Amino acid sequence: MTTDQGATIWLTGLPSAGKTTIAYELADRLRGEGHRVEVLDGDEIREFLSKGLGFTREDRLTNVQRIGFVAELLASNGVKALVPVIAPYADSREAVRKRHQSEGTAYLEVHVATPVEVCSVRDVKGLYAKQAAGEISGLTGVDDPYEAPESPDLRIESHEQTVQESAAALHALLTERGLA
Repeated sequence: MTTDQGATIWLTGLPSAGKTTIAYELADRLRGEGHRVEVLDGDEIREFLSKGLGFTREDRLTNVQRIGFVAELLASNGVKALVPVIAPYADSREAVRKRHQSEGTAYLEVHVATPVEVCSVRDVKGLYAKQAAGEISGLTGVDDPYEAPESPDLRIESHEQTVQESAAALHALLTERGLA
């Protein structure tokens, strides 16, 4: 049974944790079931919606609030908005959750809880190597803070299961909540 109810599913975690990979895997599955789905990829958002923002705490807050606004807009119109975005600060994620609650829109927070040691080996974008070489600073979870969610709707240990298993766990949560 598919549902036309929209929802925002925010996948938070360190760089190279597997957020985007899991989001696209889940998106394919949901589309196959007839759901309307959009993936709000953090890199694409930074290129188009948040161009010019840096990585200060204030700029990160602005970025997360912009993404949260777009996600809620999509979700309130029947789209499953999958948001694989670091969003390192708990207060900015909580502000997005509260916005959704005030609009009566479903919101799920998923922590892709991959240890920094695993992320730095994966190093999909080469950020950990650049940070280690002194080429960049302010890398979330290394020399910039990451506040892990204390009680997410789901915690995925992506380093202990396949992408398909991670997406299946998230799909099971959506089904349990009447969203898939």
